Amino acid sequence: MAEALKILVVEPDEPRARMIMDGLAEAGNVDVTVLGSATGLARRMAEIAPDVVLIAMSNPSRDTLEALSVASGFNDRPVAMFVDQTDDATTRAAIEAGVSAYVVDGLHKDRIKPVLDAAIARFNMFAKLRTELAAAKTALAERKTIERAKGLLMTAKGISEDQAYAILRKTAMDQGRKVSEVAEALVTASDLLR
Repeated sequence: MAEALKILVVEPDEPRARMIMDGLAEAGNVDVTVLGSATGLARRMAEIAPDVVLIAMSNPSRDTLEALSVASGFNDRPVAMFVDQTDDATTRAAIEAGVSAYVVDGLHKDRIKPVLDAAIARFNMFAKLRTELAAAKTALAERKTIERAKGLLMTAKGISEDQAYAILRKTAMDQGRKVSEVAEALVTASDLLR
């Protein structure tokens, strides 16, 4: 059996909190913790370590959104927020705080699970994009370092680009390292000798 999905619910209104609990009970294997206030949200999130956060407030304050931003560490977990009313600044602040799903005037028992599913899917999609972007940036940085190392070898030894790369590749193979690591070492040594 799969481990229960840990959900942290922040809802100050007790009847609405019960309705959310009912909606989540129908969602399957869940472990739900309800907070009646966003006070100390960062601390409580660290203690509970939820998989998903669901915030339902009639009108979230700037303090709540800032606490969420700090607590979620910008995109640590999916966050769904149900609000009764909003404005452009609040919507923008919620998105900047890492909210994956922001639903205005839509807190209904039968909508909770689909919105949570959408928040989780959107969070996972953006997490994948962030990972791919980080990998692309790393690959680009490595490519630049390799190009610089080849240039240093070409100048120092009077050889072609292909020969310079062959030296880097052979050295990497001999040392059991990546070509980019050997190139980085060469560039660092060259910088130290200047």
